[in-house]
Amino acid sequence: MSSVSHPSTVASTTVTPTTVAPRVLDTVPGDAARVVPARRTHPLAATAVALGLFAVARLTGIVVLAVVARAVDKHPLALLGRSWDSPWYLHIAEHGYGRTMHFDSGRVFSDLAFFPVYPVLVRAVTAITGLSAGGAGLLVSWAGAAGAACGIYAIGLRLRGRVVGTLLVLLWGLLPHSVVLSLAYSEPLLTAFAAWSLYAVLSGRWVWAGGLAALAGLSRPNGFAVAAAVLVAAAHEIVRRRPRQVPRGRPAGPRRPRTPGAVPRPGKTPAVLGPGTPRAVSRHGKTRSVPRPEKTPAVPRGLWAGAAIAPLGWGGYVLWVGMRTGNPLGGYFAVQHGWGSAFDLGRGSLRTVRTLAVGGGPVVYPMTIMIVAAAVLLFALLLVERVPLPLLVYSGALLVVTLGGSGYFCSKPRFLLPAFPLLLPMACALARTARARPWHATLVVTALAGLSYAYGAHLVVLSRTAL
Repeated sequence: MSSVSHPSTVASTTVTPTTVAPRVLDTVPGDAARVVPARRTHPLAATAVALGLFAVARLTGIVVLAVVARAVDKHPLALLGRSWDSPWYLHIAEHGYGRTMHFDSGRVFSDLAFFPVYPVLVRAVTAITGLSAGGAGLLVSWAGAAGAACGIYAIGLRLRGRVVGTLLVLLWGLLPHSVVLSLAYSEPLLTAFAAWSLYAVLSGRWVWAGGLAALAGLSRPNGFAVAAAVLVAAAHEIVRRRPRQVPRGRPAGPRRPRTPGAVPRPGKTPAVLGPGTPRAVSRHGKTRSVPRPEKTPAVPRGLWAGAAIAPLGWGGYVLWVGMRTGNPLGGYFAVQHGWGSAFDLGRGSLRTVRTLAVGGGPVVYPMTIMIVAAAVLLFALLLVERVPLPLLVYSGALLVVTLGGSGYFCSKPRFLLPAFPLLLPMACALARTARARPWHATLVVTALAGLSYAYGAHLVVLSRTAL
């Protein structure tokens, strides 16, 4: 429902809440000629539709994964709950931090590389429900994915309307790496905190935005992107609310005669002014209006509080790891280096690409290159869409970390999974296609679903490359 106005410039950060109009119109971006009265749908019902489509997409993916797993004599639940990084999270949930593995190659794997929110929630669910760590991990991940889907829909609804919001959620659930949303991983939780934090920024709820950004920073290493978006949006809002300078001028009424009893010459008598109207007199005796100072709303205290809270999660955990390792500022990055991860401005990734161009590699490598290239293109389209500044900062930060980081090349698509704003141009285009050629849109969604299910099953069941 497009009763919500969307920002017209990239610099727009805060969208003030709007009142519900008696008549609501549902439009598709770029299709202004086709404005039709929208059906009156309860907000919760519309959200339930988007969440239902997302659930169907992911449950179908789980069924496909289970069929493939059974075909090769593997247990589907074991794959969903204990693949790759999942055992590390579950070990932290059961025993706390302190696990370290040394290898002959010189690498040192420490569980301090994994942020604490997800293991803490898994431990809490285990204590409350009595589920195993694997079952609790899946429950937390699936709940996080559902919360993320609702937050993504809320942002899409606010910016482009109900149709685009629903398609945005569906596209996010059908990404090639969306199988991660069904595993015991922390990406769903990060995306949920990020989506609702960004929504709070757009609606001016700064304390909520800062608190959720802090939780996002405690979820994953790239969770700092949420705090960056909140800080940049807050700085822009402070600058926007800064009082503007006004021309100085002395107030003036009728000009006093130069000599007692003198009468002003005809044509030089100042105009009669209304009470309280500011006027200034030039040296020639002419009056001119003085602009009234423009009243700028003061910066709310909640904005300062939200901006102060936002970086505490990520920064606090990094400092805690540093204190635990004896290197307050560099300890966490040393832990990441032990895993083979570093930010080298993309030099390691370029070496990998050159090696693949010469010798080739498994299918996950060319797929990774195509997904990352598509993300760069979508970010360029996002700039053209003129979305609010927080979404640009958040997506740009995730993209920079993904492009500039080295280590696990095939994990780059997973690192981009929380960057749901990149899908906004696709959702808008698909909405226009659905209006003009519904069968074409159906074919596009079907093709994306087939790719997502087949590739997701390959990644989890058949591939030996780290997610």
